[in-house]
Amino acid sequence: MTGPGFYDPVNEKFTEPKHTGISYSFTADGHFESAYYRAIANPQEPKCPKGIMQWQHGTYEKLSNGSLILKPIKVDGRQLYSDPCSYQNALYTRYNATELFDKYEYVASDAYAEIPRITLYKWDGAPMMPLYLARSTPEMLPTTTLNPLVTQTAAAKNSKRAELPMNHEVIFKRTPGAAKADQWWWFGVFMTAGGSVLYYFF
Repeated sequence: MTGPGFYDPVNEKFTEPKHTGISYSFTADGHFESAYYRAIANPQEPKCPKGIMQWQHGTYEKLSNGSLILKPIKVDGRQLYSDPCSYQNALYTRYNATELFDKYEYVASDAYAEIPRITLYKWDGAPMMPLYLARSTPEMLPTTTLNPLVTQTAAAKNSKRAELPMNHEVIFKRTPGAAKADQWWWFGVFMTAGGSVLYYFF
């Protein structure tokens, strides 16, 4: 899910969810937040799965052709990459990726789940997994810039924050008890309707 339960911008820390998946939260005034947790299986080394956690927020725009574009706040996005067989600790870096959805389809009541559903289509037209409504008031962090870059002044000669790569040191270890790759599943959230934010999962 989005919000402080997934990413803590004050302490620069992720909280690993119980399951993999992707979450989107949208506000009626054009803001979004996304939380992404993915497992990458390793067929050659089954005991060495990889994991990626990503968080972004920013603004979104509905284009006249039906497309949807998500524009993140560049300095705020974060990524945690875990490869336990290659690194003792996970790698924590900045993350910034604009997302373009070719279109989306909204269904007020899914025939199977009997709740609102939306299907997003990637930039190439390929459909993503359907996303289902979980709650109408999702948790979101403030929509303003949370981690502005610190600039250097004449009086302060310390290194600027921008000069330090986010992966200059190990910050977080891989949490114990991660689920096996065949136990991981996806969930998601998305879409604004009727002036409120809708949160989807499956």
